[in-house]
Amino acid sequence: MRLPRLFRTTPFRLTLLFLALFAAAASAFLGYIYVATAGEVNRRADAEINREMESLEAAYRQGGVNALNQTIVERASGERPFLYFLADKTGKRISGSIEASPLDDFEGDGPSWSSFKVTEVDLDGAEMRNPARGVQERLAGGEVLFVGADVAASEGYVRKIVRALWGAGALVILLGLAGGVLISRNVSRSMQGLVDLVAAVQAGDLQARAKVRGARDEYDELAEGLNDMLDRIERLMGGLRHAGDAIAHDLRSPLTRLRARMEVALIDAENGKGDPVAALETALQDADGVLKTFNAVLAIARLQAAGQAPDQQSFDSSELARDMAELYEFSCEDKGLDFKAEITPALHIRGNREFIAQALANLLDNAIKYTPSGGAIMLRARRRSSGELEFSITDTGPGVPDEDRARVVQRFVRLENSRSEPGAGLGLSLVQAVAASHGGRLELAEGPGEYNGMGPGLRVALVLPRVE
Repeated sequence: MRLPRLFRTTPFRLTLLFLALFAAAASAFLGYIYVATAGEVNRRADAEINREMESLEAAYRQGGVNALNQTIVERASGERPFLYFLADKTGKRISGSIEASPLDDFEGDGPSWSSFKVTEVDLDGAEMRNPARGVQERLAGGEVLFVGADVAASEGYVRKIVRALWGAGALVILLGLAGGVLISRNVSRSMQGLVDLVAAVQAGDLQARAKVRGARDEYDELAEGLNDMLDRIERLMGGLRHAGDAIAHDLRSPLTRLRARMEVALIDAENGKGDPVAALETALQDADGVLKTFNAVLAIARLQAAGQAPDQQSFDSSELARDMAELYEFSCEDKGLDFKAEITPALHIRGNREFIAQALANLLDNAIKYTPSGGAIMLRARRRSSGELEFSITDTGPGVPDEDRARVVQRFVRLENSRSEPGAGLGLSLVQAVAASHGGRLELAEGPGEYNGMGPGLRVALVLPRVE
């Protein structure tokens, strides 16, 4: 028979485990209480019996057996809670409140203790056998003296304490079970929401979100973490869909143009017209553009999937900056741009050199592409006061409006003033991915302002974390 789901939950099982441990600890505690209380009762009874025995022995030493007998008769007829038995040398009873000694095998070598039952008659005439305890000794003259006490009241008190403790333990267990059921139900209700969320996501609903109760406990932390994860998955899936659409849109024209040119070249070649070599060169250029777009998309996807740049090593980034400056200085001269570089030496950093070089190349390509002839470009590499490393490229091009700076780093996003320039809108996206994969960030700000009738320009900074 399958148990209800509530009783199969982990919180309820943990509750049962803790209750079992508590019951075991409570049993051990109650056992200790019983032993300690019962022992204390016996010790007190023994101490009272010893005092009574010493008192009777003192009467015996002062007046002999007659004085002892008289004392026993007086005390037995009074209200003292003791049992007495006095016998002569032969064992014949002299006096006492009981007819015979409970010790049948008494040797007389020393005090002998015994626990026994004593029969009494209650007010209704019913016989009761109460627990009793006593000690027996042989006196100097050979007489036998026994002194005992009824310990029924004391043991009854101990039993009441034990029953009260057992009752309290049972009540605690019942309350623990009730609390376990309540806690399990609340936990199950919270976990059921997460289970439903997982089922909804598995069914394809990426907009489903976990409910945050506002309790700021571990369930809220888990729900917030799941929601953040789902937000990121939804963004990534949306980005993939957008990337697929954008790739299809941006590659349709070059692929169509490539096919058309190859088809024309084939027809011309069959008719003995045209220049096949020139047609192949044009087709290769178009194919290179398509491959460049694909490679950029794959590089971005690789960085975002890995979470951090692979194969990171320590290197001097100032050497990399000098190499990039030397490489792009000639490109700036060909376009009539003024190029300068300010590079602080010994800028050690840990990262992937190839990816950082690609990011700097993209930033310099963009600066050269969008800066009109006669403008200026500045490459800087320096250490900030915070210890972060900064590569910045400043140009005097048209710049990027404030409202578009957050959007321009997305894949396949191209502003209106860049539609006439070649490209797929992946340059800044790759730089952003490189920065994120190195734990850094990409900053866009206004350039130096208007310069020779151009501007306001753009300042792009690739900021990487300090090396500890």
